[in-house]
Amino acid sequence: MKLRVLIFLCAAVILAACVTGAKDRAAGASATSTATAANGALPHGEAIAASGPYAKAPALGIHLGTLPHGQYDAITDVAGVMVGQVTHIEGSGKLVPGVGPIRTGITGIIPRADIWHHRVFAAVWPLNGNGEMTGSLWVNEAGFLETPIVLTDSLSVGRVDDGVVSWMIEHNPKIGYIEDVPLPVVAEVNDDFLNDQQGRHNLPKDAVTALDSASGGPVAQGDVGAGTGAVAYEFHGGIGTASRVVPKNQGGYTVGVLVNANTFERRQDFTVDGVPVGANITDLRPVDHSSEGSIIIVVGTDAPLSPLQLIDLCKHAALGLARTGASSREGSGDIIIAFSTANVVPYDSGHPTFTPTEMDRAFINPVFVAAIESTDEAVVNSLLASTTMVGRDGNTVYALPHDRLMQLMHRYGR
Repeated sequence: MKLRVLIFLCAAVILAACVTGAKDRAAGASATSTATAANGALPHGEAIAASGPYAKAPALGIHLGTLPHGQYDAITDVAGVMVGQVTHIEGSGKLVPGVGPIRTGITGIIPRADIWHHRVFAAVWPLNGNGEMTGSLWVNEAGFLETPIVLTDSLSVGRVDDGVVSWMIEHNPKIGYIEDVPLPVVAEVNDDFLNDQQGRHNLPKDAVTALDSASGGPVAQGDVGAGTGAVAYEFHGGIGTASRVVPKNQGGYTVGVLVNANTFERRQDFTVDGVPVGANITDLRPVDHSSEGSIIIVVGTDAPLSPLQLIDLCKHAALGLARTGASSREGSGDIIIAFSTANVVPYDSGHPTFTPTEMDRAFINPVFVAAIESTDEAVVNSLLASTTMVGRDGNTVYALPHDRLMQLMHRYGR
């Protein structure tokens, strides 16, 4: 009898949490612009939840890989990394080009404070190049990153780039006449299935707001920021993040990943820990939806990696993406950027040389594994955190149903 009462009480608590979460998301939908710091709305200081924008695979008993995750299971587990987001959800009904409905946003990642003067080693690697990441030529030429990484929708890239420049000048007033000029890193995905792209609703001021709101701690996921209008495996995708920590006897390094999953890969290919989830959940599909899209993957680590090693880290993140069933289909813009906070690349040291620390390649494999596992989970988390959303012209993308997912995981012995 006591067991039945306990089960009933647990069910009631879970139901109440789900209802509260649904109300919170509905309230957010009425806001024209919402800024979300990395830890802005998480109740009770918890870092990992089974539902809502902080939903994580481990909270559902899904453990992807063998390495442990960090405190927040997020890119912000890499010390100093900050994330801020702005979400635009406004209007409904028939598309009026240039007006709405609006389902879009901005996600900003700041690798460390004063990134302009304390640059980080970085590298960009396009798995499939049908997309844009501004500033990537300079990142690969110089081997370092000196601006935030900002994610948005395809046609807002110019406006967001302008906003990042304004933010950089605000924080570094000597830019452009005493100091050099920045080339911001702005990456895009096409969210036009839900969003009015022609309106370019992500404005320069929104980029400033997103970066000003950036902080460490838990990171909101799913249909927030640049992931608001994203579609992945024909479910509602969006922002996802995860981290892994290498054992202390192998360096104790942290690798964190943040994705904007707009992959548009085929439903039947979607896989979670080897379980053919998409092949078994064949309903809840958007109507008249293209099968191609994009994903942006941001990898951060405190392992002392050189630019060449960071290119390798990008490639291993792609292996994590493949674990979810992605094949980087033609027409997809799958771009990966990685950075390391272990060294400071000085803006102007006054010396002809500086001496960074670089990891011995004989010890690098655990870091590669951490990137694979973090990327795998980040993609899954993006789907776990998203809600069903109706966009322009009534286009609807459905949330991945947690109950059916868990039934499948149990059926396959996971």
